[in-house]
Amino acid sequence: MEQVFSYIIGLGAAVMMPVIFTILGVCIGIRFSKALKSGLLVGVGFVGLSVITSLLTSTIGPALSKVVEIYGLQLKVFDMGWPAAASVAYNTSVGALIIPVCLGVNILMLLTKTTRTVNIDLWNYWHFAFIGAVVYFAADNIWWGFFAAIICYILTLILADYTADRFQKFYDGMEGISIPQPFCAGFVPFAEVINKGLDKIPGMDKLEIDAEGMKKKFGLLGEPLFLGILVGIIIGALSCESWKEVVDKIPYILGAGIKMGAVMELIPRITSLFIEGLKPISEATRELINRKFKGTKGLNIGMSPALVIGHPTTLVVSLLLIPVTLLLAVILPGNEFLPLASLAGMFYIFPLVLPITKGNVVKTFIVGLVVILIGLYFVTDLAPFFTQAAQDVFAKTGDAAVAIPAGFEGGSLDFASSPLAWVIFHLSYSLKWIGAGILVIVTMVLAVLNRRAIIKK
Repeated sequence: MEQVFSYIIGLGAAVMMPVIFTILGVCIGIRFSKALKSGLLVGVGFVGLSVITSLLTSTIGPALSKVVEIYGLQLKVFDMGWPAAASVAYNTSVGALIIPVCLGVNILMLLTKTTRTVNIDLWNYWHFAFIGAVVYFAADNIWWGFFAAIICYILTLILADYTADRFQKFYDGMEGISIPQPFCAGFVPFAEVINKGLDKIPGMDKLEIDAEGMKKKFGLLGEPLFLGILVGIIIGALSCESWKEVVDKIPYILGAGIKMGAVMELIPRITSLFIEGLKPISEATRELINRKFKGTKGLNIGMSPALVIGHPTTLVVSLLLIPVTLLLAVILPGNEFLPLASLAGMFYIFPLVLPITKGNVVKTFIVGLVVILIGLYFVTDLAPFFTQAAQDVFAKTGDAAVAIPAGFEGGSLDFASSPLAWVIFHLSYSLKWIGAGILVIVTMVLAVLNRRAIIKK
């Protein structure tokens, strides 16, 4: 099973997901040509996101590496990025069975009315495999790994249900869709608490500025395109050791700015391909379920957060947080993780935060600042266990993507910075049976409350 799934995952999301969605489309009654087109559009969307992500990392990566060299910023946890984390997740015994196991759990929860989400975002199942793999290697027991993965999956489905109505109301054209991705879902409790706290601060209502409000108030300065150019130019300039070098590198600095602006402008256009490809699948799946099974009205189809990362507030806040995250990584005492490759995943913090903050740029930035600050410590704390799993996968596969440089430990902002991953890991590994009992009780209580809400709805 490890070899089979290793081969399938090795195809990458751009090949794997079109095949899956084409087959799924035909199975639920869509014409082959229409199902194929939907699948191919999803594949093109993944290719587009990969290209944009590569453009982002290739633009700011060398510049930030130069900044690290100039200022002597040596932190011992090497940023491997989410592709390495996904590779580690799927190339383990937990990852080999994670898709059928989680689909089985999803069906059981649908039958017991403890969820109303049908999670077909199969690529992002790697998040559940990741927490399972890290616990598996830390505890040296595969059953603890599956326990952690299943708990994470159940909690994620419950959070997807909890956020579904506001998500659909906030984003246009997202009717009947929820986001069961644990990296996004893990920040929901933080967003709820911080948002309510900010509402109690006098004068905060005067800072109700969304992305459109920024454009009206700041004109060109409020455009994600222009902000991208500005941040790119600043990062490019910081990579120079003297004013003379700044002058000499003006073409490079301006080029970095234009490329960052391109990233901000192209991401919304790429996400429209996901929407075009996934909506027919989502609608047909929901219609089939409603037609074949009684009492299923109100079910949501679980989709990738890539559908909505092009929202202007997400782009603006993610862009502003990039230099702030680097500064925090350097000045925070006890932090040993310097994010570079992971910065491209910053956009995925906010898909479920925006419906809570109602797209307010100030509130969203504060939420992002808090979760990044805490997340850096989470990555540092989990680094030894991530390293252990990565080394095992590298020994078996020889995959250069999971190779960790000598003298470093491995880490990734996505998914290791998620509160959900950190809490589940320490309760199931550090506290063993006591922690497992706490997780089971909390999960069962939340599942019962979710069932009541579903039946009432």
